[in-house]
Amino acid sequence: MADKSEKTKARLPRGFADRSAEDIRAVEKMMATIRSVYELYGFEPVDQPMIEYTDALGKFLPDQDRPNEGVFSFQDDDDQWLSLRYDLTAPTARFVAENFDRLPKPYRSYRSGWVFRNEKPGPGRFRQFMQFDADTIGTPGVAADAEMAMMMADVMEALGIKRGDYVIRVNNRKVLDGVLEAIGLGGEENAGRRLTVLRAIDKLDKLGPEGVRLLLGPGRWDGGKEGEGDFAKGAGLNDTQAEAVLLATARSGRAVQDASVNANAVYQEGVGELATIEALVRAAGYGEDRIVMDRSVVRGLEYYTGPVFEAELLAEIPNDEGQIVRFGSVGGGGRYDGLVSRFRGEPVPATGFSIGVSRLMTALKNLGKLDTSDVIAPVVVLVMDKDTESLGRYQKMVAGLRAAGIRSEMYLGGAGMKAQLKYADRRGSPVAIIQGGDERAKGEVQIKDLIEGARMSAEITNNAEWRAARPAQVTVAESELVGEVKKILAAQAADRAKGGA
Repeated sequence: MADKSEKTKARLPRGFADRSAEDIRAVEKMMATIRSVYELYGFEPVDQPMIEYTDALGKFLPDQDRPNEGVFSFQDDDDQWLSLRYDLTAPTARFVAENFDRLPKPYRSYRSGWVFRNEKPGPGRFRQFMQFDADTIGTPGVAADAEMAMMMADVMEALGIKRGDYVIRVNNRKVLDGVLEAIGLGGEENAGRRLTVLRAIDKLDKLGPEGVRLLLGPGRWDGGKEGEGDFAKGAGLNDTQAEAVLLATARSGRAVQDASVNANAVYQEGVGELATIEALVRAAGYGEDRIVMDRSVVRGLEYYTGPVFEAELLAEIPNDEGQIVRFGSVGGGGRYDGLVSRFRGEPVPATGFSIGVSRLMTALKNLGKLDTSDVIAPVVVLVMDKDTESLGRYQKMVAGLRAAGIRSEMYLGGAGMKAQLKYADRRGSPVAIIQGGDERAKGEVQIKDLIEGARMSAEITNNAEWRAARPAQVTVAESELVGEVKKILAAQAADRAKGGA
């Protein structure tokens, strides 16, 4: 007998999640809709591996520029560092650079897949999650960025999210870069402080201006008060510098009063590009109810060099715990002109956006926009006799049902009839097929309508109602099995349609 003390404990690693059949089907349904919009815009599918050389991810790792910080890394047999990708953009840049001469320019592509972050997990913060990206590489003008914003809006509406329940927010990193340059944070020596500023501003919705002011200055305790939670070191800006940053990134888009900021060429270039994007999207018929210019959008990753955008859900939606929440951002992106250029040594403009698949799927499910009830559980053929001849007859029934396009399975466990019916119930099966010795001798089968049987048990209270109801069990000739199952499934479908009307 095995020693129970030596058994391995079954446990899920923190920051990871198992996925149910319902979740997988919901994601596939959602992604098919997103894919149709990408294809409509002329984008082509492509894919890259989950593992890249760490140096190919470059200096834009999520946390710091060293292996296994922010990413999951390991060394191969040549002592070269490899990392699980932390997003889909960096591998795309490597792919385009490596295949630059054979790809059409602009290169318009989309891809989906898992990405990984070696960060502290928490509520809604996973170490593995899925993204669905679209990118245009080789177009320097902001017309490509305007198109990304319009495509994000079209994706939201294709998924059934009505106007007023979402918005695409657009900004330009050059606006903030110009401010930082003007207040003395330009140059490579201030790269770390600039990144801290970016990540602080990216938390405006969560922490508000006063919380962000602390992150721009001395730092902030997670709990909001000194000594509560972990301490996040700030960017070390003085009050005047912090005020200039907060003013430049205010959602209302108030003008910066600092003369040195207004005189900054990078700042003015960013403002001008924003005006061009706004003119382009308005000309295409996308009003402020769909796409708005919003100075508070910065995006947390360092590699963005120009326009940035974010898709935000405005509707109050119940989360998985039933609490009514604002889901906020479900996707975003921007211009990243430096990523491909790192490999090429020449300017290669690029822009794109990424959808957070799991987050958007959860929101859509809770909004009732991802109904997967049209997936019918399999018909179960019960095994009443286990001799080879009987098993062959059951298998023949299953084959006939499958040939007619009906999901079905033969019960492969070792239990008796009662347990088999319980199994079919747990599977949500619509129909069970029964053939014992008596039915086999007559060339017949019993067909149990499990949906109607459950309804009758729950709702029908007297014999008259029972007799008037649709029969929950019929006996037919073996040759009529497929036709009768089709009739029952059609009646069940009609009942579902009436219930949803």
